[in-house]
Amino acid sequence: MNLRDLKYLVALADLRHFGKAAEACFVSQPTLSTQIRKLEEELGVVLIERAPRKVMLTAAGQDVVQRARRIVADVDEMKEAARRSHDPASGTLRLGVFPTLGPYLLPHAVPALREAFPQLELLLVEEKSDVLLQRLRDGQLDAALLALPLHDEQLHAQFLFEEPFVLAAPERHPLAQACGLHIDDLGHETLLLLEDGHCLRDQALDVCRLAGAQEKTGFRATSLETLRQMVAAGVGVTLLPALSVHAPVVQPAGIRLVPFADPAPTRRLALAWRKSSALDGFLRQVADVIGARARAQLG
Repeated sequence: MNLRDLKYLVALADLRHFGKAAEACFVSQPTLSTQIRKLEEELGVVLIERAPRKVMLTAAGQDVVQRARRIVADVDEMKEAARRSHDPASGTLRLGVFPTLGPYLLPHAVPALREAFPQLELLLVEEKSDVLLQRLRDGQLDAALLALPLHDEQLHAQFLFEEPFVLAAPERHPLAQACGLHIDDLGHETLLLLEDGHCLRDQALDVCRLAGAQEKTGFRATSLETLRQMVAAGVGVTLLPALSVHAPVVQPAGIRLVPFADPAPTRRLALAWRKSSALDGFLRQVADVIGARARAQLG
């Protein structure tokens, strides 16, 4: 068994196709297939269920792939640690961010990171939080911007900033003229929310539960921009995170943004990475830069 064979197995598990996996690993398909069979013989179990035009992992294969991912990630981190011992701010940083934060934070955070670490190459991945967490655990990401709390003993989370919510209401809505809302003011409202899988949906639901508000049935948006347009069209009200309403974001006509009086509902953001990561020291610096820039933008 060697690291190369484990990489072949991980590629096959990801792509579920021998030809595509071989191409990704820069080998011929017969070579990859032969090495997978040798791995199966060495372990004494069948890892791959081979069917016409379909590749599936057996139960044993799923377990071995999970272990292989960790081994490959650990080796990559060891190589990266050795290379970065000379210059930790050079190289590539694979950074994940969820959709209701990325478009509004990154235009401010990325220039700050470039200024602080001019030799750093950022590879940005936008996915829902559960996908980011899995990729972080598997070693496919170096770090991810996520909402707290995180319940994962494998991960370290460094708090960055607290982002308040504002109420977005149609301009003729009774709450649109309020100077400062209280949570209780939402008690009789029905809110427009995002679809399942978005952490912002869970955060908004928490506010709804505190206020006694309800979710508008029959509608779930796929993005913040859809929510914004539905509010402007007079369909209902929603909660928007503060960064999503700051410049350079332009609000559509017909929408009013109403702030909450203290204590305003908020969400807490953090940069998370594996506790075993060789980039721990550098990622703490990255977190400091992102957090400072976000707090400055929020005022």
